[in-house]
Amino acid sequence: MKTDPPIEPERAGPADDDAAIRTLVTRLSRPHPSGGAVIERATILAEGAGANALLTWIAAHAGEPERAAPATSGRGLHSPRHNSPEAGSGTPLRYVLPPGALA
Repeated sequence: MKTDPPIEPERAGPADDDAAIRTLVTRLSRPHPSGGAVIERATILAEGAGANALLTWIAAHAGEPERAAPATSGRGLHSPRHNSPEAGSGTPLRYVLPPGALA
């Protein structure tokens, strides 16, 4: 009895990777008031091993980290200290893509 060799999946080229990542970013993002799209950092990290590819794709398509709102200068009992992690970590919480980046 003769068996056929296993079928190898076709290797995706760069254009296929770009289209797949664009589809994923479109699915994970939501509209931004600027007219573009916004994607949360937590959502990107939840993709696991593909997170680096997503961040690279976002940077290559003019996506930028959203600037955090300026911290208030509250000095009350419940305000964060200036040296605490809550005072500003520098890690962006979301990335903003310009209008037309997902078109």
